Amino acid sequence: MEATTKQTIKGGEWLIKESTPEDTFTPENFSEEQLMIRDMCTQFLDTEIYPILDRIDEREEGLMPSLMKKAGEQGLLATSFPEEFGGLGKDFVTSTIINEYLGAGHSFSVAIAAHTGIGTLPILYFGTKEQKEKFIPKLITGEWAGAYGLTEPGSGSDALGAKTTAKLSDDGKYYLLNGQKCWITNGGFAQVYTVFAKVIGDTLPADQSGFTAFIVERGTEGFTQGPEEHKMGIKGSSTVQLYFQDAKIPVENVLGEIGKGHKIAFNILNIGRLKLCAAAIGGARKSLTDTVNYAITREQFKQPISNFGAIKHKLAEMAIRVFVGEAALYRTAKWIDEKEQSLLAEGKAFDEALLGGAEEYAIECAMLKVYGSETLDFVVDEGVQIHGGNGFSAEYNISRAYRDSRINRIYEGTNEINRLLTLDMTLKRAMKGRLDLMGPAAAVQKELMSIPDFGSGDEMPFAAEKKLIANLKKSILMTAGAAVQKLMMKIDNEQEVLMHIADMAIETFNAESVFLRVMKMIEAKGEAASSLHIDMMRTYLYDAADRINKSGKDAINAFAEGDEQRMILMGLKRFTKAAPFNSKDARRRIADKMIETKKYCF
Repeated sequence: MEATTKQTIKGGEWLIKESTPEDTFTPENFSEEQLMIRDMCTQFLDTEIYPILDRIDEREEGLMPSLMKKAGEQGLLATSFPEEFGGLGKDFVTSTIINEYLGAGHSFSVAIAAHTGIGTLPILYFGTKEQKEKFIPKLITGEWAGAYGLTEPGSGSDALGAKTTAKLSDDGKYYLLNGQKCWITNGGFAQVYTVFAKVIGDTLPADQSGFTAFIVERGTEGFTQGPEEHKMGIKGSSTVQLYFQDAKIPVENVLGEIGKGHKIAFNILNIGRLKLCAAAIGGARKSLTDTVNYAITREQFKQPISNFGAIKHKLAEMAIRVFVGEAALYRTAKWIDEKEQSLLAEGKAFDEALLGGAEEYAIECAMLKVYGSETLDFVVDEGVQIHGGNGFSAEYNISRAYRDSRINRIYEGTNEINRLLTLDMTLKRAMKGRLDLMGPAAAVQKELMSIPDFGSGDEMPFAAEKKLIANLKKSILMTAGAAVQKLMMKIDNEQEVLMHIADMAIETFNAESVFLRVMKMIEAKGEAASSLHIDMMRTYLYDAADRINKSGKDAINAFAEGDEQRMILMGLKRFTKAAPFNSKDARRRIADKMIETKKYCF
């Protein structure tokens, strides 16, 4: 593995390069201003959102738009937008903090995330100067709300299979849109929609699909919205269908280039995936704190249920997953921010720089989306379990959190799609020479034929954890390399294998991220003050090694057999071997700290 002395890791390169704590950004590195913004978000939820959650879920007329305006008045919608349009011009990490700490706002957080993300960013990144000047200032104050129309009844994951069409009018002044979109967040009250359609007619070059983005304004002739959907969760968010019947869209409202709508759709999703992870981690933290307090106050067998080991195990595991998610999230957010800054320094335009940052780390964004959404689902599920029968009652907020969480594994690309993308993007970058996997993969194959080196036993502190992470990376290179060799061009059809390897990658990226976070904490305040964080890191690594081993075995057994299978499985066992560790006591210490402080406190 190659060590770096400066943060120069490209997207996917964490797999073949070693990172250092010094080059890793963590939540402990938030600036004073970022901490202030974080606290402002928490206070906004406490004062403006939590007291009226029932009213929000009932979709009281005009309530959500008014709340978005209040957020706009406090600058919470303008953080990452350029000052020339009335924005605050803050960095990507700061905008991630807002997404995370407003992410605990249930339906409100969905409306805000859709508005500031997919509802506004397409215009910021791909709009003309005139389009930006017309729409951005009103969107970032909350005067107007934004929405995004991509999904159709017959095209979800297959976005390019959309049937909505756009044909240039005879006078050349309009595109006539025909079709429908579904599951449109903020659709019931938005003033501005980014809508995707296929341009048809003689004006389209023969080699183009015609897939194009359009800015559609409320009140456009031929454009109507359907009734609000009755949903399982996020009940307070507006979700409607959009209908187009010869809807007249001025040619000046074409967003980007004709036939290049896929660039908008997929690039915006890269950013959305990371920010969904942020919101999910924020929601998980809030649900964990609520659950800790319930466990302290709920008595059974004449004592608080927080005294019982089974409950402590659950609380600690919830905390570990949140802590790990924070580490992976901000490690990646800082990479994106640094890439943006380097592109700006090269003279790239603002929108090009922002898109370049997100595209560079699209692999990590896909992994974060999977982990964040599944962490939130785990936390709220365990929260309901700890609440017992009360968790099934609408009187307790954990039931709302449980219902609201489920959508996150579906939108911004299903978790299955994101797992497949993780491997697909990695392999394509390797084939193009953008990511050098061949050399490291060959080195691992050579290592498999050698006698394993178990070390001298007198290694430096945390050397065992560091070595385990390096070996987990080798297990991915070995398994993926063998799969590509064996399956070759058929690998795209072996989705089960790809998803198993993606799970190995997600676990390993998280393991390295939390290790680096804790090492940095130790450097700052010492081992004694970081003892609980060490417990969290070691527990995650200990369990992750077993999960990676299981995913690796499932992948290997699906494509290998005979001597080849035995050799690869032996290598997997070697690479995923973790030292014995008392995770039970570690979890108890973690849970006891939260019970003492009555919150997630890490």
